[in-house]
Amino acid sequence: MNRWLRERVDAAYEQLLSREIDGVPTHVAVIQDGNRRYARRQGSDATDGHREGAETTEDVLEWCQEVGVEELTLYAFSTENFERPAEEREALYDLLCEKLREFADAERVHENGVKIRALGAVERLPKRVREAVDYAEDRTRDYDRFVLNIALAYGGRSELLEAARGVAEDVESGAVDPEEIDVETIERRLYDEPVRDVDLIIRTGGDERTSNFLPWHANGNEAAVFFCTPYWPEFSKPDFLRGIRTYEHRQESWRRTRARRALALLGAMSDRELAEARSIVDRFRDSLPTAEQPDEDELEGADSSGPAAD
Repeated sequence: MNRWLRERVDAAYEQLLSREIDGVPTHVAVIQDGNRRYARRQGSDATDGHREGAETTEDVLEWCQEVGVEELTLYAFSTENFERPAEEREALYDLLCEKLREFADAERVHENGVKIRALGAVERLPKRVREAVDYAEDRTRDYDRFVLNIALAYGGRSELLEAARGVAEDVESGAVDPEEIDVETIERRLYDEPVRDVDLIIRTGGDERTSNFLPWHANGNEAAVFFCTPYWPEFSKPDFLRGIRTYEHRQESWRRTRARRALALLGAMSDRELAEARSIVDRFRDSLPTAEQPDEDELEGADSSGPAAD
């Protein structure tokens, strides 16, 4: 297929996907995998792959804002990246410094009210990277229309471990009552500012694993996951829209499951529980196939057949 025809086909496919999208996730998290493999395939250095990947990152930020995503988290530098050769690490540090400052000064970032935040053990990074992080955060601190999280020196297991240690220390000192520990207790120790639950994780490069990325906010929220084969520098808008569609299908499945469970339980509930179950059925009834949707007579029958209130 010649280049002109390929571009026409891709444009038509992108339009089709855009028309199919109805609801969008609030928070998308991306594992940007495949930069080095892309560079090797091109016969280039790893640094060239990371630099081309940075261009994709800018595109994804724009696509998120176009469809209505409100928060984007990018897995830019994991704790495992510290094990890479010194030359590659230094090149990555330089690129991070350049892009953080570039983003912080970009006109579109300020026009769209983008808040830039770093997640992870930033204190482990070289001084020049920490200074670039401070610069980007300070320049965008007052914005709240869109949040861009950059995961740096990040490890999900380490993050949870540090939070658990903090809670244990507070319990030992008497500052926290063990009976009062709840979800908010942990979340307050994870980040300085709230992070929304993750609705969708996208991973490029062909590997089907989430690499311990945002476990508290993604696993706890049963986030949808979209794995795709393109390396990060090749990731396209149609790929992005396919990821959004995966989230939509996940939500539709969740709604159907909730409705089916509520219907199954109606006949076994007490009067006090029945109102809540009927409310769930009413909310999610339309997500069921037509043949499974109950009518009012069935619901009334469930009311009369249920056991008496305790």
